[in-house]
Amino acid sequence: MSSEPRGDDGSAAASDSKVLCVSSVSAGPGRPRLVEQRRRGDTARDEILDAAGELFTSRGYSGTSTRMIAEAVGIRQASLYHHFKTKDDILEALLQNTVARALVTAQQLREAVGEPALERLQSLARFDAAQLAGSRWNLGALYLLPELRTERFAEFRQARTDLARIYAALAGEVLGDPDDPRRHLPFRLVESVISMRSDEMAGALGADSLHEMVDLLVDTIALLLK
Repeated sequence: MSSEPRGDDGSAAASDSKVLCVSSVSAGPGRPRLVEQRRRGDTARDEILDAAGELFTSRGYSGTSTRMIAEAVGIRQASLYHHFKTKDDILEALLQNTVARALVTAQQLREAVGEPALERLQSLARFDAAQLAGSRWNLGALYLLPELRTERFAEFRQARTDLARIYAALAGEVLGDPDDPRRHLPFRLVESVISMRSDEMAGALGADSLHEMVDLLVDTIALLLK
């Protein structure tokens, strides 16, 4: 990508009254660039993840190249590599973002033993389902990628397993039996939000309906564990 023209004082020249901003690529490693910011995000890394999230969920992981991601952000491919060495690294970051906050919340609720187990479980389910439902792109759909079975993504798989175990432990407390097979239902029910979002993208569910479904999902957990 060619650089924008610059004035005598070294500042960027205006063109068609458009306000150009220095991308946050200059805030980290890599070569600074002068373009309109095309993606959401406070940093170049955030912009890359936003572009990758859209492309991975719309074109597929194998159908997306790092060059396509860089072009969607408006940076050189070489600049992208200053933030992520490989496409797998980008996918790993996106996946970790879907579980990291939920796992921290789950650990805190697991340790809040003074509160009723059902309330803690429902609080976790509401937080987790809301973030899956409210994220800009339906990143949970990436959980089914065959690439995730490889050793490269073992850390993510472990984080997701840890989250599922806390769901099961809380559900076991509600049931009064840590071996009751129903303990696995809340986690799976929460992840059904991913397929609900697929329906939303197809026009079967609107945003309001999706959030209503999150509320219904949380209420359903109590019914399942009676």
